[in-house]
Amino acid sequence: MRASSSARGVAVVAALVAAVAVLPLLVVIPSALSTGASGALDYLLRPRVGRLLTHTGMLVVVTVPAAIVLGTLAAWLVERTALPLAGLWRALLLAPLAVPAFVSAYAWVSVAPWMTGFGGAALVTTLAYYPFVFLPVAALLRALDPGDEEVARSLGLSPAAAVVRTVLPRLRPALSGGALLVTLHLLAEYGVLEMMRFQTFTTAIMQQYAVGFSDTAGSLLASVLLVLCLLALALELLARGRRRVARVGAGAQQRAVPAALGAWTVPALLFLAVLVTLSLAVPVGTVARWLARADLTGLAGQPVGGLLRVTLATLVLAVLGALAATAAALPGAWLLARHRSGMSLTLERLTYLSSALPGVVVGLALVTLAVGWARPVYQTVGLVVIAYAILFLPRAMVSLRAGLAAAPPELSEAARSLGLRGPATLVRVVLPLVAPSVLTGTVLVALAVGTELTATLLLAPTGTDTLALAFWRQAGELNYAAAAPYAAMMIVLSVPLTLLLRRQILEER
Repeated sequence: MRASSSARGVAVVAALVAAVAVLPLLVVIPSALSTGASGALDYLLRPRVGRLLTHTGMLVVVTVPAAIVLGTLAAWLVERTALPLAGLWRALLLAPLAVPAFVSAYAWVSVAPWMTGFGGAALVTTLAYYPFVFLPVAALLRALDPGDEEVARSLGLSPAAAVVRTVLPRLRPALSGGALLVTLHLLAEYGVLEMMRFQTFTTAIMQQYAVGFSDTAGSLLASVLLVLCLLALALELLARGRRRVARVGAGAQQRAVPAALGAWTVPALLFLAVLVTLSLAVPVGTVARWLARADLTGLAGQPVGGLLRVTLATLVLAVLGALAATAAALPGAWLLARHRSGMSLTLERLTYLSSALPGVVVGLALVTLAVGWARPVYQTVGLVVIAYAILFLPRAMVSLRAGLAAAPPELSEAARSLGLRGPATLVRVVLPLVAPSVLTGTVLVALAVGTELTATLLLAPTGTDTLALAFWRQAGELNYAAAAPYAAMMIVLSVPLTLLLRRQILEER
């Protein structure tokens, strides 16, 4: 079947987005190859690089499965059981998204200074990232028609077997997408690992740039992260599968009947209470405690006007970055959902590569390209917004991809058969169906932009300060009281965005 003119136009736009997304690789890869094959092998085969690879692998192997188990179990309890106060638990389980991961690390280090190294890093990243699995799984569980599950039970399968045979296969897009997001965040994470004093490729790359001033060594380490990212993308592709999620047929879609927990009610509530306490109460309580002390010490040197100015700058950058990333993700996600081919899959995969790089690598690459080829854009808001779009495109892509997978393509075909052209079909049929996913992607990107550190430091216009930069500056000097107002403001700004995500789950039908 020949592609329509609309599909070709979307493919061109998706190709342009992919080209922009891989711009940092045009600097990183040549820099890594500048030493020659023998020089690169001599550097990469050192014991230190093997130790970094082991540390990064340990973190991924422990954190990703833990996030999948916690996120899926919590989503199941909230959406498919008669859990008391399910609405409240849904909000509390999403709330860790409102707390930046490095703020959680700062809280845990101040509460338990001994909890550093691998154990602390794995605990904090798991608690900070499990909502990336909980959110898509909960939304999909709420949207899935229970008809197949009921048929399986009527044929003699036990409730557990019916879930394994009919529900889990349809959760694969949500599970694989959430796991991919967690993996990419682990590969690029810097703040948490620096506070937990756990060396990975990201912290080593920062040391190379900050202390060693070695672009080549940093690029060689970054090239290893790219290989790990390619491996994660291949595994996610295999895990996702191609099973259809959307439903079109006779009869109205039903809601699943919540299962009674019975004797498991108390253990379920205890599990959720411990999870919420560790992921939310500890960081928020610690920030509140330090904020109380800041009334006497920290705020004395920080005029409220300065805090408001930094907050406004953070808000503006978060909104611009979120809109740019979501708009950039839409063509590739639509092309993959409606015209799946080798080309559409390649374009989608390309948008993930640079997001596995630390922000400092992406920032320095864009600085190099801007100074060499487009000097007027250097240190402009436009350049930092492009960096945000490159770094956080996967958050929007995964959300849009899941939303388009659940939107029946037959409705678009019916609209075209009634005379609507491509753009009109997109506006009147497709976008209303995927609006919750668009909102989810936009919010997830805004939350990430509001807490981004290194790319902002390198690319933002002179004099621009953000809440994350101000917090990191004070926390780096162990001035917790002075850092607390910035951490508290980041949490306050994230709360309404998290409530929007909760509403998106409720409206997912």
